[in-house]
Amino acid sequence: MEYNFREIEKKWQKQWAEMKTYQVTEDKSREKFYVLNMFPYPSGAGLHVGHPLGYIASDIYARYKRLMGYNVLNPMGYDAYGLPAEQYAIQTGQHPAITTAENISRYRSQLDKIGFSFDWNREVRTCEPKYYKWTQWAFQKMFNSFYCNTCQKAQPIEKLIEHFSQKGTEGLDVAQSEEMSFTAAEWNAMSEKEQQQVLMNYRIAYLGETMVNWCAGLGTVLANDEVVDGVSVRGGYPVVQKKMMQWCLRVSAYAQRLLDGLDTVDWTESLKETQRNWIGRSEGTEMQFKVAGQDWDFTIFTTRADTIFGVTFMVLAPESELVEKLTTPEQKAEVDAYIERTKKRTERERISDRSVTGVFSGSYAINPFTGENIPIWISDYVLAGYGTGAIMAVPAHDSRDYAFAKHFGLEIRPLIEGCDVSEESFDAKEGTVCNSPKSGVETLDGFSLNGLSVKEAIKKTKEFVTSHNMGRVKVNYRLRDAIFSRQRYWGEPFPVYYKDGMPYMISEDKLPLELPEIDQYKPTETGEPPLGHAKKWAWDTEKNEVVDKSLIDNKTIFPLELNTMPGFAGSSAYYLRYMDPHNDNALVGEEADHYWQNVDLYVGGTEHATGHLIYSRFWNKFLFDLGVSCQEEPYKKLVNQGMIQGRSNFVYRVNSDDHSKKPLFVSLGLKDKYDVTPIHVDVNIVHGDVLDTEAFKAWRPEYNDAEFILEDGKYVCGWAIEKMSKSMFNVVNPDMIVDKYGADTLRLYEMFLGPVEQSKPWDTNGIDGCHRFLKKFWALFYDQRTGEFLPDQSEPTPEQYKSVHKLIKKVTQDIEQFSYNTSISAFMICVNELHQLKCHNQALLTDVVGLIAPFAPHIAEELWQALGNSGSIFDACWPEYNEKYLVESTVQMGIAFNGKRRFEMQFAADADNAAIEQAVMADPRTAKYIDGKQIVKVIIVPKRMVNVVVK
Repeated sequence: MEYNFREIEKKWQKQWAEMKTYQVTEDKSREKFYVLNMFPYPSGAGLHVGHPLGYIASDIYARYKRLMGYNVLNPMGYDAYGLPAEQYAIQTGQHPAITTAENISRYRSQLDKIGFSFDWNREVRTCEPKYYKWTQWAFQKMFNSFYCNTCQKAQPIEKLIEHFSQKGTEGLDVAQSEEMSFTAAEWNAMSEKEQQQVLMNYRIAYLGETMVNWCAGLGTVLANDEVVDGVSVRGGYPVVQKKMMQWCLRVSAYAQRLLDGLDTVDWTESLKETQRNWIGRSEGTEMQFKVAGQDWDFTIFTTRADTIFGVTFMVLAPESELVEKLTTPEQKAEVDAYIERTKKRTERERISDRSVTGVFSGSYAINPFTGENIPIWISDYVLAGYGTGAIMAVPAHDSRDYAFAKHFGLEIRPLIEGCDVSEESFDAKEGTVCNSPKSGVETLDGFSLNGLSVKEAIKKTKEFVTSHNMGRVKVNYRLRDAIFSRQRYWGEPFPVYYKDGMPYMISEDKLPLELPEIDQYKPTETGEPPLGHAKKWAWDTEKNEVVDKSLIDNKTIFPLELNTMPGFAGSSAYYLRYMDPHNDNALVGEEADHYWQNVDLYVGGTEHATGHLIYSRFWNKFLFDLGVSCQEEPYKKLVNQGMIQGRSNFVYRVNSDDHSKKPLFVSLGLKDKYDVTPIHVDVNIVHGDVLDTEAFKAWRPEYNDAEFILEDGKYVCGWAIEKMSKSMFNVVNPDMIVDKYGADTLRLYEMFLGPVEQSKPWDTNGIDGCHRFLKKFWALFYDQRTGEFLPDQSEPTPEQYKSVHKLIKKVTQDIEQFSYNTSISAFMICVNELHQLKCHNQALLTDVVGLIAPFAPHIAEELWQALGNSGSIFDACWPEYNEKYLVESTVQMGIAFNGKRRFEMQFAADADNAAIEQAVMADPRTAKYIDGKQIVKVIIVPKRMVNVVVK
């Protein structure tokens, strides 16, 4: 009976859907296991073979855990809002909802063909009002909360208002945008608007002026990962830095908790370190520097206050408010030009780029310890959002300060006299300090650090600064508050209306505020976001409903927010919604939340190592503070799958000045004889690096009359490993693989390519091996000539037991370690052994079917049924190995003479040394190597080697 994968896979996919095989409910009698994939944005291009890699890896683990007896939640949904659908709408006029629905339908079809165990009853789409109702709800909760540093959690804003009314800011230790000080009387005397303005300084969701990546061509703010080399990834439009009033989330308030939480999760150390660096905790000192010739000062932050005597210049961030105040008239033109240039670079680019740029402000600061004048420069290697946006530069002991000083010819003053400055001295944390000011300069109160260790010097300087009211000890974080506004249409609407210029929340019981219909998806002519086109987009506070904008009277009817939320809004708590997706009364009900708790295994790409993981962890911690989420960390274990790279193919066109000639292409082995240009060709018309020349002619109109110079009657293409991309024509559609080889083959092959975490090239040439393996596996059960079903009740041999139980042990261990590629190798070895051993024992073959089920579920279901079982194999139990079948009855040992291995012998596993030595001496081959020589001694290395020493 032939292995008819098409019929088998179609049959079981239909049956899984009808029987709701993968639909789960909370079951307190069983231990839960929650598997989650980073859910996809459904692009118009559909899936290529790189996309399912992580899904297959997590699906194998989910199926394995189910076979181990766990109640497994394995959901899937769609991150359905985003810029691509909106841009397509602008170009075609088609509503983004239509495009998104079509794309989702295509994705669903492709995912179903691969045979995933997703519980589609729990599907979520971020663009559906019943989903984003809870995103809006969470935003409102953040708006109505502040962060208490003392209790380290979010608190209702009413508590802060009560404190203000009774004590003002006295005794207050809370997260804030800027320090404020006022009395209870001053608070109580404020107008409603003034009070709202003050509260905005403390809210977790707040309106604030911030530097953003502004793209005029797209009419919106962009995230850092949407900008490359100063232009938008989408469309290639110029992007500049611009200050705008934006909704922000006070993620920075949770910085320390985000750091501490990393110690409680099972993530790779490299990923944890990436998060730690992104959060960027620094313990240091804020110090005041007076401006020469002025009666005011400014504050800098430094982690090494003890290097104060090595300061030779100051640096301001280009966007710092101090720039305008400190730039002299003589320097203004040069400074303005520099500021304009820096607007084209994102902060991420500024952090990674080590090139040196800057401009002198014309002003000087005064060293508070020595009274020296220090020039103040402006450079984009300093960021406004970190510290105070101003630094004291110590070029002798900081690599970027050193590069800047060398480039502009500024003084470099070593803190150790007579010491050459070198990169080895940068950021030195150990050793004895010989730290004195410039010769002849007196220090404040005779302050000196000579002879102290670095730790002692830092401590002494901090104490001196605080005792002399020159500054304070401070902990800073690199982590910024998240910019939460986008000037787009296709996103979650903010449930906000504006009264007297201040934002207010619509009633919680009126959520969701649904995205209105508009006739244009571009910004308005006056520069408002696309929602400015909406005619019915005002809030009636008496009727609590959306009404026409023409009715706005700013008394009871007010304008609604025109911005929408960013992409990460919908993806920050989707894992909680999967737990209880049909609950209309809560984001997640208490029963579901306490059963599923958090994600046991999260699988996704490394591109989310910072943004998504930081924001979703923050979101979850906030919900934990509210008592909505019962676990502070959302993801226990995280696995980053690698990237499947494309295997590109090339044809070689012979260059010619005569463009009237037919295009001529030369095969790879002959190309060096001609002047050629390599051209990417669609890999789907190349088989084993051999071009289908007729398909090539039909591929592109300009090649329909092409001619070819062949080698051995074939056109051989060149190849290279590159990123899988439509522009390189190396995208492989999984549908084509499934149609030709089957979903089980695709699943096996993607895992066989290499370790899950590593990137690896896709090579269609190798997929046939996995398909042949499945045919050979099928042949263990069916005679390929007669169709006879082979499993029987024959007694297994010890070798057959050993082969299968060795496989059970290996696959069990490999799945737990995500070493799927070695599992598949083990399957291939075992199947070969079972064929050689002519194993037909039904019980052993049933175990092998159970083992392969997570990897190749369709063939496993078919054989499980053929073996006489009812129901799904995934309601069965995972096979267990027995160590007694793995005990070796014999052992093979090398026989050496004077340390040189000559032959091998087999011995009983329990043979003692005397028996081994006797057998070696009795072997006819031994006489050849002794040949009358005297035996000095016989050395036996247990289970490995026998060495006969002769002379």
